[in-house]
Amino acid sequence: MSDLLQVEGISTGYGDIQALWDLSFEVETGKATVILGPNGAGKTTAISAVMGLLPLWRGKVRWRGVDISRIPPYARTKVGLALVQEGKRVFKKRTVEENLLLAGYTTLRRRQRMRAAIEEQYQRFPILRARRKLPASTLSGGEQQMLAIAQALIPNPGILILDEPTAGLAPVIVKLIFEVIAKLKEEGKGILLVEQVVHQALGIADDVIVLNVGRVAHRVKATEISDMTVIEEVYFGTQAGTRQG
Repeated sequence: MSDLLQVEGISTGYGDIQALWDLSFEVETGKATVILGPNGAGKTTAISAVMGLLPLWRGKVRWRGVDISRIPPYARTKVGLALVQEGKRVFKKRTVEENLLLAGYTTLRRRQRMRAAIEEQYQRFPILRARRKLPASTLSGGEQQMLAIAQALIPNPGILILDEPTAGLAPVIVKLIFEVIAKLKEEGKGILLVEQVVHQALGIADDVIVLNVGRVAHRVKATEISDMTVIEEVYFGTQAGTRQG
């Protein structure tokens, strides 16, 4: 089975307010599934449900064919899911290296494995090696996002889930982040990406889902998209290349 993750008709919400209706998709080994949509479309709600941060009202989440719908978030991390949340969430008072050590604390008990995992991320993000003894609070926004991604990769997950990883970053860093995601695909990681930067996201996508007010407005293979401007205008109500506030 090439599918790492199968999401089957999930619905959820907050309190008694439903925010997501009947969403289904798969993420395969070495492939990227991209969820697009304006603010309030239900993108973050969807990945929160996948990670167990929100309880499912209906539907199932399967990992390598096994139903994980009822296991807690930390257990989903242990089986191979990793989430990079929006907002560069790192331990800002800790050094860069301490952040990476903490990321592997529950999954990489042996010192040799931990050092190898950290070294791999230093090779992926050389700036983190240069900053390894500095508090994360001293890093730029782009460097903090690199650290957040490196943290998620320390346990060597099968799938990396990213919630708007380029939000608020300079164009040169946006380009670097997408290059890293493309490289991770080449290495065989499954990618589940939530984004508003349409052109770059479609550039690494295999499957595309557009959400609008919690419902699937469009679903297509990336190779079938011949005019990205049409998607932006129809589903975002905005001109190409702009974000909605």
